[in-house]
Amino acid sequence: MHDELFPRAPAEVAPGAVHVPGWLDEAAQHRLLRACRDWARPPAGLRTVRMPNGGEMSVRTVCLGWHWYPYGYARAVVDGDGTPVKPLPRWLGALAREAVTCAYGTPAGPEPYDIALVNFYEAGARMGMHRDADEKSGAPVVSLSLGDSCVFRFGNPETRSRPWTDVELRSGDLFVFGGPARYAYHGVPRTYPGTAPSGLGLTGRLNVTLRVSGL
Repeated sequence: MHDELFPRAPAEVAPGAVHVPGWLDEAAQHRLLRACRDWARPPAGLRTVRMPNGGEMSVRTVCLGWHWYPYGYARAVVDGDGTPVKPLPRWLGALAREAVTCAYGTPAGPEPYDIALVNFYEAGARMGMHRDADEKSGAPVVSLSLGDSCVFRFGNPETRSRPWTDVELRSGDLFVFGGPARYAYHGVPRTYPGTAPSGLGLTGRLNVTLRVSGL
């Protein structure tokens, strides 16, 4: 864990985009990591995503509830082993709603969270600037971080270029973006290998992104 001379406070990075440092305590991080390791096993396990231009993403991904592929959703791993996508556990959907309530101070909307994308970043992996725009719902996106710290670049809804704000996300941090920030471009230009909490037992970074499909 990081020893803080001055504890990091929750911050609104942009209207509708809220960073809550250390939202997951140590026990919650361990529980989520154990679950991620189960979800990563085949069938419908961790895979490398190939983009339509033939390039491959440097992160590896497993999906729950609905399977994401560029650029849509399916109930099976249509770009992998073809097996049905793993279900999204009820407790994980409830955690997403709790996260929205914490970030905004008001309850989450009535739509259930039914998608999770779990992205694994090994040393050197990154995520280019993109928007989460394949869902039919504009409900807030919930992002949970485990393991190595990273630079999370949060931009604007109009362009991949500036203006943007760089935020350091550490293990246990929560980031929620909805409202006017829901379709903002965002990415991870770098991670910091070796910065994961020593007691967590994770080499690399895991990001669990929860969404409402509206499908």
